[in-house]
Order: sequence, then C-alpha cells, then structure tokens
Amino acid sequence: MKIELDSMDPVNADLDCLIIGLFDGEETKSPAYNRVDKFLGDSLHVLLETGEVSGRYGSNVLVHSLLLSSTPNEGLKRIIFCGLGSNAKFSTSRLRNSLATTLRRARGANCKHVAIDAASFLGEGIDLSNVIEQVAQTCHTGLYRYEHFKSRKAQSSVEEVKILIGDDNNHAKLDDFLNSGKAIGGSVNLARDLSNGPPNIVTPTKMAEIANGLNSPNLTVEILEAEDMNELGMGALLGVARGSTQPPKLIVISYFGNRSKKEDVIAFLGKGITFDSGGLDIKSASGMRSMKGDMAGGAAVLSTMSAIGQIQPHLNVIAIIPATENMPGGDAQRPGDVVTAMDGTTIEIDNTDAEGRLVLADAVCLALDRGATKIIDVATLTGAIMSALGDQCVGAFGNNPDFTKLVMQAGESAGERIWELPTYEEYGKQFESDIADIKNSGGRAAGAITGAMFIGRFRGKADWVHLDIAATSRSSVTKGETPKGATGSGVRTLVNIAHMLSQ
Repeated sequence: MKIELDSMDPVNADLDCLIIGLFDGEETKSPAYNRVDKFLGDSLHVLLETGEVSGRYGSNVLVHSLLLSSTPNEGLKRIIFCGLGSNAKFSTSRLRNSLATTLRRARGANCKHVAIDAASFLGEGIDLSNVIEQVAQTCHTGLYRYEHFKSRKAQSSVEEVKILIGDDNNHAKLDDFLNSGKAIGGSVNLARDLSNGPPNIVTPTKMAEIANGLNSPNLTVEILEAEDMNELGMGALLGVARGSTQPPKLIVISYFGNRSKKEDVIAFLGKGITFDSGGLDIKSASGMRSMKGDMAGGAAVLSTMSAIGQIQPHLNVIAIIPATENMPGGDAQRPGDVVTAMDGTTIEIDNTDAEGRLVLADAVCLALDRGATKIIDVATLTGAIMSALGDQCVGAFGNNPDFTKLVMQAGESAGERIWELPTYEEYGKQFESDIADIKNSGGRAAGAITGAMFIGRFRGKADWVHLDIAATSRSSVTKGETPKGATGSGVRTLVNIAHMLSQ
C-alpha cells in the first residue's frame, strides 16, 4: 500500500473515498465538513439533524456523491465521516481505533484510492505531526489481515492512501513523522504475523531467519546455537529446549545509534517460546490451543528492532530473544531436576510449564554480560496476569520507580495501557527451594508477581522492568484497531521508550 502526504483538493480529485474525522458536538466546526457540505449542495445538515451523520465515538457514515457528477467514474465518489467522540477524551488510541474501523468500511466498499483529511483529526494534545504518524500506523494496522495460508484471499484492498495537509505545512519535516508511522505500523504487523504463524512454520530457526532478513544496515544480527549457549553456561534455557527436536536459537540484534556512549545500553528481551505444550507438566488440549503465540514477546522485540533500524533513534539497543519450543520429548527436563543459569544460580524445576522465566533468566544474564544498564523484558509469562488485570492493560514490574514510570508513560502515550504491580521482597520466599538456590515456581498465589520477580532476581545492578503481555497479546474479536488473533502488543511501547531515551 502506498501512503503519502498530499495537498490536493479532494472534492475535485479522482478518489474512491474521502475520510473526515468529526468530534461529537463539534461537527459543523470542521472546515472539511463545511467544504464537503457545500460540495453536496448544503444537504449534510439534514443528515446531521437526524443523527445519521454524527461525531459519536465509533460511528462511521458513508455518503455517496456519485449521483452529483455528470461523469460518475471521475471525481470524489464517497465520503465517510469518522466519529471521534468527545474532544476532551480524544487520544492516540481513540484516533487509531475509530480510523481503523472507518478504513475497513472503505475497504468493504471496494475503495482502492482513499484520502484522509488530517486536520479533521486534530484534537486535545494531538498536533498535526502526531496525527500524521498515527494515521500512517493505522493504515497498516487497521487493515491487517492474516491470509498467508488461505488459497482464496480477500479481493478488496486499499491500494493508496493520501494524507491531506495544507500547502502551508512543511512537507519535508512532516515526512519524518509519516515514515516513522509507516515503520511502526509495519513492525506491529510483523509481530502479528509471527504470532499468528503456525508453530510448524514459525520455529526457532524461522525466527532466526526472519531476524537475519531484517535487511537494515543499522542492525547487527547474531545467532547463537545450542553449542554457544552451552559454552556460556545457559543451563536454564537449554533445559527448556531438551524436550524438542527443534534446535534452540538465541537471537541477538544490536543497534548502536550513539557510538559516543557505547557504555550506555538498553536491552530489550523477548520470550520466544514458539510452541508451549507445558513440557511434562503438560497443558490441557484447550490450554495448548493458542500456545503458538507464546513467542509474542519475542515477536514484539524482533519487530521493534525492525522499526528502530528504520527510525534510527540516538541511543544503543541490544535485543535478545531466547527462542525454543517447550515439548515433552524423551529427553525433556523433569519436575525435580536442577539446572544452572549463566550466572551460576541453581534452579530446581518445580513446574516445567513455568519455562518462560527460565529462558529469560539466561537472557538477562547475557544482557548484563553485553553491558546493558537498563533491561526491559516482554513476555506472555503468566495466565495469572489475566486474573489480576483482565485484557485491558499490560502488567509491569520493576526495581527502579523512575524507570518503571518512564516505561508506563511510554506505553500510555503510545496507546498501550500499562499498570504496575508490587514486587515486595516477601513474595520471594514463595520460590525458595529446599535443594537449590531457587525454584522456578512460587505456586498459584500472586503468580504474575512471583514469575516476574524470578526474572528480576538475575538483573544485577541494572534498572529492570518486566512487561507481562499474556492477556493483551491476543484478541478473540476484531474491535477498532485490534484484529482477531495476535495484536502486536508491546511494539509501540518499546519503540516509544527508544524515542524518549534518545531525546
């Protein structure tokens, strides 16, 4: 899909559709609305009075203009009014959700050439540059479909989107925001593709191949094999991998955008369990059904690095993705086994289905070894986070209040809600072991907390935040910008953190 800025007059352009945003109660204040009303012969006020055209949040009304033209195959053919709700409640997530629904409406009407009036989406705290970036993102994410394995693919598609701005705007400067939006939107969709992919296709080896194919001169990709992990002493990660015939891969992607401060490094870690059967503590059939998506954290981190390679922020990032399956093969680790992490910590395996924290423990150790002073890990770690927070926000855990607050602010401003949970020292007693330094499960009580604290135990002196995306990584329905299936949760937050730290 081609997405570009333009200053055309849409009323006189050959377009399949023009999208105009309307705020509830402020419909007639929109210059675009009034321009189109004049084009339609001052007839919109009738539709406004009857409530058919409205700025109500979530509404989208299609108005045909074909009959007004003496040559119906030329000129503006349709207008869709996109309801944005109250201006006082307007946000980037509301912008994306309402626009995504409207874009799908346009696609459903077989509109191939679409224009979006950027000025009509300006709201409280959202300026033109932000609108352009969010619109560019949504053109990717709102029209997302996963059809890789369908023999008959959907026929309707939007081929071109023109984001309309005034002639008096600085196009060159605004192009930076356009390109940023396209990079982020494409990266969110990459994360969705990875998590939606069938587990016999998206294996650890496939993830490594995709990382190698990011095709950015700004990124360095390194793939560590099982032998390399063994030399590093990564017994926790290798213990999980033992039950699978698929070889594990430790994916390391480096970006150095501030070479004058090579010692200042932030690490993004992503759990990359490409299929989680639970191991010998095997899951139920229904519990296993969605476990191809247990690598959503790894998918988010890999995709974030794709965006960072394009946007090129002024900071240093190392991404680490421990990728493996958790399977109950003949050599699978057993409950009661003891493994040794990279830093020498001995771990009793209390539950083989608590594997994500094991692979991330070794990933944290490697991040420290590579010089990271700040660490953020992203994982579909626990079902307990769904019980704690539902599917409306990501759970956050950290050791430095200032750094945790920064991560939460980055998520909020990117449209991904994050809520902090406690990490009181007393919770650590739940994963004390009688025979080893620690065990990998603290029981059912406060499961999301003890799982996070297990990972945090390996952080050393680094500032650390754990993001549990188990409840937000998949959706059972399409709603707003969120598609059914994988959501790409975490990508926008991580990209925004990189942006904030590079200022």
